[in-house]
Amino acid sequence: MIQFELFINNYIKEGVYYKVKNKTPKKKINDYLTIVLTSGIFIWLPDKIYLKILYKLIKGCKLDLESPKTFNEKLQWLKLYDRNQKYTEYVDKYEVRKYIKTKIGKEYLIPLLAVYEKFNDINFDDLPNRFVLKCTHDSGRVVICKDKTKLDIKKASNMICKSLKKNYYYNGREWPYKNVKPRIVCEKLLEDNIKDYKFYCFNGIPKFLYVSQGLVYDHSLKVNFYDMNWNKVQFKRNDYNNFDLSLDPPTMFEKMKEICKKLSQDIPFVRVDLYQVKEKIYFSELTFTPTSGFMPIEPEEYNLIIGDMLQLPLKNKSNINI
Repeated sequence: MIQFELFINNYIKEGVYYKVKNKTPKKKINDYLTIVLTSGIFIWLPDKIYLKILYKLIKGCKLDLESPKTFNEKLQWLKLYDRNQKYTEYVDKYEVRKYIKTKIGKEYLIPLLAVYEKFNDINFDDLPNRFVLKCTHDSGRVVICKDKTKLDIKKASNMICKSLKKNYYYNGREWPYKNVKPRIVCEKLLEDNIKDYKFYCFNGIPKFLYVSQGLVYDHSLKVNFYDMNWNKVQFKRNDYNNFDLSLDPPTMFEKMKEICKKLSQDIPFVRVDLYQVKEKIYFSELTFTPTSGFMPIEPEEYNLIIGDMLQLPLKNKSNINI
């Protein structure tokens, strides 16, 4: 039993599997079954069936796709029935730069150092002392180099190469990632331990955000939720720790909200992630299904309250094999 718990605690699937404290024995068994389901041997399952099984295992209840009401249910619905071809470009960490340049301007882009097809193409002698490596087609795996002389290249290679071989779509059936070309993006490292401002936007209107700092994979991530007036909201994610101290809003907060409105225009739901370094805003990424639609919201009643913010579009009947 101890080894089983260690196995579960060390196996975190980005976007699908999350840690929650004080799990019941039944939940731990469901965690194991979730790992089996998302291991890759069930990629042949149609998306709709797969998501119904996965939702039952993770959330412990039936997924209602006919009349979805909660935020998580509606995100699952969007996975299946809102498959805009542009979303593939928007989640591609290289191609999205074209959208940002056109929509709000190239001044909001993090300086691009290089793009590679494979890890062995990287000539580290050509790179500055500080940089970031990330793949175009997945979420969560980032190599942050603060000092090139101390970079563990073998460890970085293992992380990036593992990611390049993986189609991120199959874990949570997040359709936008399915046809993204796997590549490696190298960007300038803006600053150490930067805060990330993640705005939840509904039909072009940002409703709330969370500010985060740290990384998921080293368990240093901390998160606080705020409304658009920078008041702390009454809900939280119970898989992340909160900041111990109250935080001041970024000085460019109003400008950030304007940017979010532009980038989320005509999209039922998207999370817009931004940085602020000194008095300059940088675009981070667009996310269509945070936590793949399995967000552990506490208290649970806010899953329904947030769901009311999301107005679903008409079902796209052209989707097949779902």
